[in-house]
Amino acid sequence: MKKKISIKDLAKHVGVSTALVSYVLNNKEKEARVGKETVVKIREAAKELNYQPNLIARSLKSGKTRTIGLIVADISNTFFSNIARIIEDEASLNNYTLIIGSSDESAEKSQTLINTFLKRQIDGLIIAPTVNTESQIKAVKKTGVPLVLIDRYYPDLDVNTVRINNFEASYKAVEHLAGKGFKRVSMIAYKTPLPHMMERKAGFLEALKDLKIHSGEDSIMESSYENIERDIEQIMGRLLDKKEGRPDSFLFATNSLAVLGLKEIVKRKLIVPDDLGVVAFDESEAFDFFYSPITYIDQTTSRIAKEAVKLIMKQLSSIEKEEKDEKERTDIVSHIIIDPKLVVRESCREGK
Repeated sequence: MKKKISIKDLAKHVGVSTALVSYVLNNKEKEARVGKETVVKIREAAKELNYQPNLIARSLKSGKTRTIGLIVADISNTFFSNIARIIEDEASLNNYTLIIGSSDESAEKSQTLINTFLKRQIDGLIIAPTVNTESQIKAVKKTGVPLVLIDRYYPDLDVNTVRINNFEASYKAVEHLAGKGFKRVSMIAYKTPLPHMMERKAGFLEALKDLKIHSGEDSIMESSYENIERDIEQIMGRLLDKKEGRPDSFLFATNSLAVLGLKEIVKRKLIVPDDLGVVAFDESEAFDFFYSPITYIDQTTSRIAKEAVKLIMKQLSSIEKEEKDEKERTDIVSHIIIDPKLVVRESCREGK
């Protein structure tokens, strides 16, 4: 077996000290005032000799693994995959590696992922929490590991969060539909006690009230996460097959609900926006293939991701500073609420 090149081998090959090599490989050459020519020599030699740093040894020495854990509900959902992609890029810019896991809206799986990440000694954790995970978040906070919640949150927990104004987002969507002449708006949402979904429903109902739009027993219909396809088929069938009082427009509380809802609309040969107006939360690649471009609420995934990484880095920086100065750690919790943006397209032109 070919011997693995060590930092000492690399230093000997270049003819400099191991300390100098360490500064360059850790991107601290400016701090150590290493000459440009030497920096180039070290980097070229590292590439030539295929030098790979010993991450285990490095983490044992520094107490840090330079990794961040990310737990989302479903990485296959474009909302979460887009966030994960940007978090990965932002973490990389700060010389951190991202490890990703999907909870699949399961508290049990969420706990397993948290345990796994903590055992790997990740330096920070970003979570989109699922139902019944409040105690898990409390436990993570007690460990002292930098933590940020994204998209979802628990109002009673003093934890860093980044999310959009969900109430305002729904209100804006209904306001837009009403402005286009739609009078019977139905919302399709998930059945969950999580605050972000409750706020979306509350914003919807408040808009119906303020704008004096019809509000009946079918105003909000809820689907489970586990049986989403079956539930949406039944819900849309119940609403669209009505002989009287059929909704003239829909607000879908997530992109996955919207995609399944659109399938049922197409199945019945109803035309968007001539027969039905549609607004959805989030983008979806499926929207690009739909004949009528869907109006959607842009949750600004880029902003959510970047703000989450900023908060993690701020906490890590604070820890390093306080360890160096031997001071007691003091956490300052931030709640970043982002204003939603309604992207208007063709799916809700003037209603009938």
